[in-house]
Amino acid sequence: MFSKDTYIERRNELKKLVKSGIIVLFGNNDSPANCPANGYSPFRQDSSFLYYFGQQREGLVGVIDVDNDKELLIGNDIDIEDIVWFGSVDSVKDMAEAVGVAATAPMKHLDEVCQEAIRLKRKIHFLPPYRADIKIQIFDLLGIHPSRQKEAASLELIKAVVKMRSVKSVAEIEELERAAIIGYNMHTTAMRITKPGLTEKFVAGQIEGIANSLGSMVSFPIIFSQHGEIMHGNPSMNILKDGRLVLCDCGGETMEHYCSDNTRTFPVNGKFTQRQLDIYSAVEEAHDAALAISKPGMKYKDVHFAVCRIIFDRMKELGLAKGNTDDALAAGAHAIFLPHGLGHMMGMDVHDMEALDQINVGFDEETRPNLEQFGTNALRMGRRLEEGFVVTDEPGIYFIPDLIDDWRASGYCADFLNFDDLDKYKDFGGIRIEDDILITKDGCRFIGKDRIPYHPKDIEDYMASN
Repeated sequence: MFSKDTYIERRNELKKLVKSGIIVLFGNNDSPANCPANGYSPFRQDSSFLYYFGQQREGLVGVIDVDNDKELLIGNDIDIEDIVWFGSVDSVKDMAEAVGVAATAPMKHLDEVCQEAIRLKRKIHFLPPYRADIKIQIFDLLGIHPSRQKEAASLELIKAVVKMRSVKSVAEIEELERAAIIGYNMHTTAMRITKPGLTEKFVAGQIEGIANSLGSMVSFPIIFSQHGEIMHGNPSMNILKDGRLVLCDCGGETMEHYCSDNTRTFPVNGKFTQRQLDIYSAVEEAHDAALAISKPGMKYKDVHFAVCRIIFDRMKELGLAKGNTDDALAAGAHAIFLPHGLGHMMGMDVHDMEALDQINVGFDEETRPNLEQFGTNALRMGRRLEEGFVVTDEPGIYFIPDLIDDWRASGYCADFLNFDDLDKYKDFGGIRIEDDILITKDGCRFIGKDRIPYHPKDIEDYMASN
């Protein structure tokens, strides 16, 4: 946990931003894997509850009465049956005191709090729920059907939480640096052990163990696949083959649940072919260009399209694309190579605050998403960067056979693409390079002291010597 004062200051700032009403922040409950007593492990607390109330036990709810400047931690103390199986834990009162909350109550009291607020016609602020049990709890408490809870969630609270969690404190950055150490160990282990004859799943299993042993858990399900053209390619029992590239996208969470998220693409046999280098160098250039131009005041949407311009120009040099680059980008032709956005917010969630809806996190009144154009509609982060933001820089180039066939058949962007040459790359896969960057006063910097190898020679040298 952070210091008691950290949580007190965060809740005080939240009160100022929300201004009136009652804020109800739901912690998570245990989630059964296949029977009530067999829960997923480790338990993962809701990030916004964790941000303001700091406690990682299941079955807690935080209540903040803005008008009366009162706070309450609600939850049931465990009984002797629980202690027999799980050991003794702090009381709810002890947990409240540790984060500067003066009052506690059992869970049944939450209904009284909500009913009194409803009687007095006071605003009850809650965040969009994403777990079914919490949706049912909100239905029982407030009578709002689960299908209407997202739109009924408090926009004032959402905006306040986004404003606060977007800018990382010094202590949070230190946690992200710790997460980067876990990510470094995961990725360099993958490079060390990858070789022809192993399965994708074997390597992924080894690096997941590192996340579990050095921190809390993986920050998202590991992507490790020779089919790098599949954005979220789960590791399979497929055998790693000599001459193929493998894409590894993974990260770990610290015990405070701050995340790392990196991607590396490297040859199974440790040596790039010239054909692979042709594509890899374009992604490398785009990745480094984003680092060079990202700074406070710059729209990340503009950084994204600067990267798309580099990629399309490089594809023209290889004969895979053609025409005026600006016209091609306006038409969306670049998305056949890069069908996702350049990056997303990072922090306590790997896609930070995504449960609060990306339009509230990655965009604002000035910068709105384009939901119509393929590829651009997947842009998660477009707003102006601010000092203290942490975002991912993750350009890629992918050759998706079905997408190539679909665009050829429909004639989509035919003026900008050489489909006959693209057909020759249907067996290529995909390449992505991803790092987490902190926006500083004058520019940006990597999160993490040790750099996971990503320049081709560095990758080859590392794999050869380890």
